[in-house]
Amino acid sequence: MNNRFNVSTTPKPTIIVTPFEESHVSATVLCIKKLGIQLKIHSGGHDYEGISYVSSVEFIILDMFNFWSIDVDMKNETSWNLGKSKVHGFPGGVYPTVGVGGHLSGAGYGNMLRKHGLTVDHLIDAKLVDAKGRVLDMKAMGDDLFWAIRGGDGASFGVILAYKIKLVLVPSVVTVFRNEKTMEWQCGKYGKFWMWL
Repeated sequence: MNNRFNVSTTPKPTIIVTPFEESHVSATVLCIKKLGIQLKIHSGGHDYEGISYVSSVEFIILDMFNFWSIDVDMKNETSWNLGKSKVHGFPGGVYPTVGVGGHLSGAGYGNMLRKHGLTVDHLIDAKLVDAKGRVLDMKAMGDDLFWAIRGGDGASFGVILAYKIKLVLVPSVVTVFRNEKTMEWQCGKYGKFWMWL
């Protein structure tokens, strides 16, 4: 949370809904649509702009923290959301405060980028509740909407309940490091020539 929104003058939600089932999400979407109240979706991770918990008009927060589940299919090397395995991985992002949903709906890039691409390159299905309260998978939502939620911020198009991802094989032990150099170091060592790392 951004501390500038953690003050007494920050507008508070009318209610916070914490659904346990898909039908709860559909009912919430239909209810707020009928009432004409703004819906804010919060699923974890960071939100420095306050998009999921601040508004200048009356709003309700739909907090998706109860939808933390993992279903791994080792035979097909796929997972609904993200699974745990010592030899399977997922090219997630480099920011530890961003949740899986943020990396998938924001096209996150990570340390496996060069070999395996972006997070969204491995998204093979999703479940989404649209503005009509319908629960849609990739086939039902169509190519355009499925493409849009893969990097165009999923919450702009509906409430995403789950992602199905294709896992990749990785070594059981991986080392990652960052080597940062200042401009002064580069200039001093190489004279007038620049070396970009």
